[in-house]
Amino acid sequence: MNRTTDVQRWVRGWRVMLLDAGMLVYPAVTVPGVLQNSAGRAAVAGCVLVAVFSGCYVLAATAAAKRAAVRFWSLLGVCTVLFAATLPFAHDAAFFLLIVVVSLAAPRLPRHAWALVAVSALAAVVVPWVVWDGPGWTEAVALVFTVLVVHVFAEAVRANAALVEARAEVAGLASEAERARIARDLHDLLGHSLTAITVKSTLARRLLTADGERAGEEMTAVETLARQALTDVRAAVSGYREVTLAGELARGRELLRACGVTADLPTAIDVVGPERQELFGWVVREGLTNVARHARATRCTVALSASTVEVVDDGVGGPPGGGSGLAGLRERVEAAGGSVEAGPVEPHGWRLRVTL
Repeated sequence: MNRTTDVQRWVRGWRVMLLDAGMLVYPAVTVPGVLQNSAGRAAVAGCVLVAVFSGCYVLAATAAAKRAAVRFWSLLGVCTVLFAATLPFAHDAAFFLLIVVVSLAAPRLPRHAWALVAVSALAAVVVPWVVWDGPGWTEAVALVFTVLVVHVFAEAVRANAALVEARAEVAGLASEAERARIARDLHDLLGHSLTAITVKSTLARRLLTADGERAGEEMTAVETLARQALTDVRAAVSGYREVTLAGELARGRELLRACGVTADLPTAIDVVGPERQELFGWVVREGLTNVARHARATRCTVALSASTVEVVDDGVGGPPGGGSGLAGLRERVEAAGGSVEAGPVEPHGWRLRVTL
């Protein structure tokens, strides 16, 4: 269900319908006022006016729910006229109809709402006092408190509509972040595995005639890498992927050997704290994958310290334009509060350095 449907369901739901139906109590209590202050045809005319007022109110409430502003204000104007027409028949009880009119109008006139309420309440007190037999305190108090209730309810509707929209926005952002995570993980995980598969397949093809036994070993390694790649894809999609610094160094050593690159990789990782080993594993994976793909290097060195990891080769350079893998790596490192340096080194080669 989309955001608009959620908002409309709340705004047009049973809560609003219940409030709208509750406002019909005021036309109902106006009828005894008509019967008390009028008789015969006058009483019948007063009751008809109240009934027509009720019908117009229902139509106005429906127009408000459908956001039909022109029709709403037209019907509210008719209700106002009907209230005035009921005054001679119901006397002070007619001001119960004014409560309905003001309750509908006030939430939609935020700048003039309290002035409208004040004038209406004053009229409910003064007009019956001057024209008939006493001030309409009951109607005035009922008007003020009813408008307050409607105002509070309208604010709740607006707040809940805003909450529904905000929740939908958060859900959309979370979905987008998850798609970005999967895309980044698939690149980082599969990039390494597929590069190794490509290198080993090429090596096996070259060895097929010269050294059949060695070619078989390389194809066995290809099968193992393919199975690992499938596992990595499943892990990335489910959100449970495991990258370790020791594992990436071991896989990287094998990858560089297959590429014919002399690997100078650390054999101990104790210098790196456990909380940083996964991130450093991602750095090693990305750096060595780029060496195998782009560098055409003869030597590659990985250096570790408690706060840095560095991958340096003597090849022709890094990925063109920086590559999407480096962009994903920057996101990981910046999320951990670190920085990434990637660029050429003199006299030739490429260096990837991450500092936390």
